[in-house]
Amino acid sequence: MPTRRSGDPDRPTFTEQARRRQLVEATIDSIATRGYPATSLAAIAEQAGVSKAAVLYHYASKDKLTEATLAHVLGRFMAYVGERVEREADPKAALVAYVRAMIGYQQANRRHVRVIVEMLLDDQGGTKLKTPGSHDTAGRWQGLAGLLMKGQESGDFREFDTRTVALAIGGAIDGVIAHWLVHPELDLDAAAAELVAFTLLAVER
Repeated sequence: MPTRRSGDPDRPTFTEQARRRQLVEATIDSIATRGYPATSLAAIAEQAGVSKAAVLYHYASKDKLTEATLAHVLGRFMAYVGERVEREADPKAALVAYVRAMIGYQQANRRHVRVIVEMLLDDQGGTKLKTPGSHDTAGRWQGLAGLLMKGQESGDFREFDTRTVALAIGGAIDGVIAHWLVHPELDLDAAAAELVAFTLLAVER
């Protein structure tokens, strides 16, 4: 069993951190290929090439591990989008960067999309939210609404209810991605361009 640092007994060692990252990646792979209901601790252990006891040493249950996995996926996703939005000083350019980043990240990280979908939707064909509103995670609409408000303050965007429009833009993005998951032949680059045009038409004066 790994020893902990004497200076901070509650902080995992580098070895433990590496093992936890390995288990999170194994969980992503398992959920993406088997689905959330069929992803057991035994399946994750097999995917990671470790014993079930090794998994339980780091995570006390499947729920704890899958929650950590979802947090990891959402954190990576939001960081990617945030970095690209923050590069743009102009509200219009920042909004375009947001839409393109939302599509671009999911296009490049299909496994992560499967984790989000599998964990936030029910087991009946993925058609019903486990918790209404739970798809809008990590304060997504609030962040987008703030971006829209900046555009209004600068005079670039017309007056509108920022929450409603943020939810509409997010819903449009989610709809395109949901269709792409079922129909991977969809040209997401072309879809992103259409979503940008749709978004600008909705907000510009």
